[in-house]
Amino acid sequence: MSDSITESSSTSESTKPAWHRTIIFHASRDALGQMTDVILSRLGYQMVLPETFEQLRAEHPDLQAELLLVDERRLGDVLDLEDEGPSPPIVLLTGKHGATGADPRIVGAVKRPAGLHDLYRLIQQVFEDRPRSTPRVATQLRALCESGGAHWDGRVLSLSENGCLMRSSEAILLGQKFQLELVLPQSPSIALEAEATYQLLPDTGLVFNSITPSSREALGQFVTQTILA
Repeated sequence: MSDSITESSSTSESTKPAWHRTIIFHASRDALGQMTDVILSRLGYQMVLPETFEQLRAEHPDLQAELLLVDERRLGDVLDLEDEGPSPPIVLLTGKHGATGADPRIVGAVKRPAGLHDLYRLIQQVFEDRPRSTPRVATQLRALCESGGAHWDGRVLSLSENGCLMRSSEAILLGQKFQLELVLPQSPSIALEAEATYQLLPDTGLVFNSITPSSREALGQFVTQTILA
């Protein structure tokens, strides 16, 4: 288990915390999958132990708890954090039966140990107006495109397991499907079927169709390694 969850000993600096969202972590470290907390922190979602949060808030009174990540076995120990306004929503770390009870603050549950992707989806649903299902990273990857015998080059500007944003040397129509070979550094290239689903001029958003498990695993590894780099 990694050590990205912010602990009391790390609060001596007086600078304001740099992350975007503050998640209070009421669970043991083995309730998370390997590197989950590290990757989430790189994406701006910092997990903070309750005692650390109180110390941080003493230094920065405007700091708010925005989500509680709670082992279901410790739900009874979760007390109000005395923030102004409504209590933060709760995501439970549970066994195989999921969330139980009628606490209106509970917005979801993830089976322990919580893996990155399941927890990321829930956090996105809580915080973002346009939630993503998987993390996305900025890139400058070369893409080789082919459709109907025509070949052209593209540049992938951002990438996730499910799709990418690409700048193309040729016009791509919305709804167009074509073959895409993604050239990864120090790894074999990945062949995918891509479909143009939106435009962010001058670029085109692509979704990957019928992706194989091996290709999804390779994409996931690249995204994770890029986040951790």
